[in-house]
Amino acid sequence: MKTLLDRFFRYVKIDTQSDENSSTCPSTEKQLVLARMLTEEMKALGMKDVRLDKNGYVMGTLSPNDGKKLPVIGFIAHMDTSPDFLGTGVNPVIYRKYPGGDIVLNRKKKVILSPADFPELLKYKGQDIITTDGNTLLGADDKAGIAEILTAIEYLTKHPEIKHGTIRVGFTPDEEIGRGADRFDVKRFNADFAFTVDGGEIGELEFENFNAALATVEFAGRNVHPGTAKDKMINAMHLAMEFNALLPVNERPEHTEGYEGFYHLIDMEGNVEHAILRYLVRDHSKQRFMDRKRYLEQSAGLLRVKYGSDKIKVQIRDQYYNMREKIQPVMHVVKLAEQSMIARKVKPIVKPIRGGTDGARLSYMGLPTPNLFTGGHNFHGRFEFIPVQSMVKAVEVIVDLIARIAVNSKE
Repeated sequence: MKTLLDRFFRYVKIDTQSDENSSTCPSTEKQLVLARMLTEEMKALGMKDVRLDKNGYVMGTLSPNDGKKLPVIGFIAHMDTSPDFLGTGVNPVIYRKYPGGDIVLNRKKKVILSPADFPELLKYKGQDIITTDGNTLLGADDKAGIAEILTAIEYLTKHPEIKHGTIRVGFTPDEEIGRGADRFDVKRFNADFAFTVDGGEIGELEFENFNAALATVEFAGRNVHPGTAKDKMINAMHLAMEFNALLPVNERPEHTEGYEGFYHLIDMEGNVEHAILRYLVRDHSKQRFMDRKRYLEQSAGLLRVKYGSDKIKVQIRDQYYNMREKIQPVMHVVKLAEQSMIARKVKPIVKPIRGGTDGARLSYMGLPTPNLFTGGHNFHGRFEFIPVQSMVKAVEVIVDLIARIAVNSKE
């Protein structure tokens, strides 16, 4: 456990926030600080073919110790932290044997991590909990995943009695800004399947996610002096509001859960002459996803009849798709992951991801990649926390899964 925590504490203290406004890869030079550190650590663990490429992707191989032909397994985590909240000067704090009740993260600023706001905290009474100091995010997303993967690799190197095939490890930049898979070299990674270790609470196991699109709706108005505007003015902002009112109120993110999809208005701008609305369109079902996009077009069509064919323009760009379709051929490894959790006394929580994941894009690039838990909660903010025991269990599950896949592949 000491090695696991040492790794995690070292990693989170390195500022690796990505920057969506940057056009470089990685988007920030500081991500390379961690990338270089991980490269050296992987070499020190005896991993082969360790390489940091020009785009900031780190890959390496743990050689097989079993003479039989076994599938090549990959484990992937991302190095960057979210730009949504301060990531500079992270100072992790560990609370031993959490007794329950409030945790004062920052007395001066009156920042309190409370079960009243985050009731899941009480699940971890008696455990050791790592938090922020109330000033920054923690970075367990996804430095916990990195620490857990490398600790599992180290355990395997020290226990050669655990037979395994080739294990490939990859650490990516820029996942938090949606570019983590952009330049991932699937051919070079050369795995039969992989797991991202990037999930939340202990037990999470995910192999399906949203189908996703970004819709941009533009409205053209006609500005006339309001004193003489009757039957002449067309206010683009009013058109935009009328369009938004056509979308079902109960199909917004704040009213949906589980497999329910939504339309999410993320940005609006405009004046009388011109207005723009931008929506995230999400659904797990491919058919409902297509229906949602069609409904946007139909809504625009209705307003075109009323205001003119040149007044509304809709552009819809698909972003990613539900990886379930690509995971189906390797569903046996998802079942083995469940078995590994149960064997390590972890209750599997199999649920859809209400968002995207590098695993989804990698799956459509030819590398089926379901997602495993890290143990963390409240990512991307000052209330982020992770129980130490959940991290330990993540390591145990990874090791057990590697061994279980080897045994089942020989049967």
